[in-house]
Amino acid sequence: MTTHWWTGPSERKPRIIAHRGGAALATENSIEALHAAARAGADAIETDVRLTRDGALVCFHDVDLRRLCGDPRAVADLDLATLRRLFPALMMLGEALAASGSLGVLLDIKLTDEPQIPRVIDEIVRANAVERTMLGLRGIDLIVAARAARPDIAILAFLEEPDSATAAQEAGANWFRLWQRAATAERAAVIRETGMRLAVMVGQPRSMPLPEYPPFPVGAIDRDGLERLHSIAPDAILLDDPLLAAACFE
Repeated sequence: MTTHWWTGPSERKPRIIAHRGGAALATENSIEALHAAARAGADAIETDVRLTRDGALVCFHDVDLRRLCGDPRAVADLDLATLRRLFPALMMLGEALAASGSLGVLLDIKLTDEPQIPRVIDEIVRANAVERTMLGLRGIDLIVAARAARPDIAILAFLEEPDSATAAQEAGANWFRLWQRAATAERAAVIRETGMRLAVMVGQPRSMPLPEYPPFPVGAIDRDGLERLHSIAPDAILLDDPLLAAACFE
């Protein structure tokens, strides 16, 4: 039986996950970024999944194209051809699974409709990537739906409440995400007591900076911040520049 990349034996050091494919290295969520992340020593890549108007599963973070293209229209309101014209680096999910090679893959599923989850899983199965792919899901109902659809799929809980680890595990999650500011030794211990693994997302959780969070945008961190994470020994760290983490956790 093949060992699952995300739920197999634990690693001695945190797995380095290139956020948005490696957004510090190339255009975010692009094939170029995935290849650059691999060269930079990332263990895995994270990318986002949305649905176009004509039903294509694409890798795009924002709900609309305002930030990246200066266009206020939503991804869900545009067809694939229009999106490719506006954002030529756009990847489809199948392309991302192929371009990631042998790296682990974390999919931040931006879809909120339970019936869409099996569609994503079917794409993963077609790519023969079940053993190295993990679904990042943002609701207990979605975790339950994914676990029912595919008992052997790895699931990370992207829940807003940092103290909801027990509920996530009971729903079927294998991993739990904490933001850097919320990543305390106490919460890490609770997560491990449930049998889940801990992934830490670095930087700010919102586009508007909050003073109690690190002074960096989402995906960014300095070496001091990485060294402070040593004390809770996360199982994975998500950040834009895998080179920084690779040097810190050698």
